[in-house]
Amino acid sequence: MKISAKKVVYSGILSGLVYAVLMAGYHYSDGQEFSPLRFLMSFVLFGGIMGLYNWYKLNKQTKKNEP
Repeated sequence: MKISAKKVVYSGILSGLVYAVLMAGYHYSDGQEFSPLRFLMSFVLFGGIMGLYNWYKLNKQTKKNEP
């Protein structure tokens, strides 16, 4: 079974977006202004890391389940 690239990209985008929104909300509640650059960097970095992690995890899981 091959790993679907759509699943990996979708999980990275979703997790990066959730993290960036939560961090922007935290910074705003802390009294700081909204920074689009900080939002974008949080989105890209966290989403990329989570996408790679999910790819590795799914790849390892499929290799383990193959006969």
